[in-house]
Amino acid sequence: MSTVLVIGASRGIGLEFVRQYREAGARVIATARDEAGLQRLRELGAQALKVDVAKPASISGLAWQLDGEKIDVALYVAGVYTTGGATAPPTREEFDRTLHTNVLGAMQAIPQVAPLVEAAGGRFAFITSGMGQIGAVESSFGWTYRVSKAALNMAVAAAQHDYPKAILVALCPGWVRTDMGGRDAPLGVAESVAAMRATIAALKPANKGMFLHRDGRAYLSW
Repeated sequence: MSTVLVIGASRGIGLEFVRQYREAGARVIATARDEAGLQRLRELGAQALKVDVAKPASISGLAWQLDGEKIDVALYVAGVYTTGGATAPPTREEFDRTLHTNVLGAMQAIPQVAPLVEAAGGRFAFITSGMGQIGAVESSFGWTYRVSKAALNMAVAAAQHDYPKAILVALCPGWVRTDMGGRDAPLGVAESVAAMRATIAALKPANKGMFLHRDGRAYLSW
């Protein structure tokens, strides 16, 4: 039985990853930041851990909660979205919240989780966004969010060099109908997650450190 870790699983894409991996027979460990989220995870049969990735003191305790584990698939799904553009500066609170959740949380998780993924010869995927692709910027909409996802992509590519026995990738789910993506998004969450699961399962050493679409295609520019 494979072991899957989902960081940021209380709703949306994270919760759907838990649902689908559990239905596939995997043992799932998943994190949420409040009791309501933890209860949803328990109802799906996951081992639920309380972690708030936006709080360094909270995520720094992840290692001892995972002591002795070997993780076949790890997912960093936690993220927040902001919409403002470059005609006005972000507030310090908005910037801190977005970068703490989308980047610092991931960078804190990597040294704690990647060795456990290496122990299983596994895969560690970080949910990013095409909006973080520097080579194809169409507007400043979501300015702070774009910056955070570009930074996440770099963090993944850089970290790969320190964990050669694991495969680390930044993975874009597409525009998905979730609380973050909104009602007008063309993709259902189950469809997006199913595609990403297939991509994760098919990852090869040549994919290490890459920025990928949900179907496994590589982004042509960062």
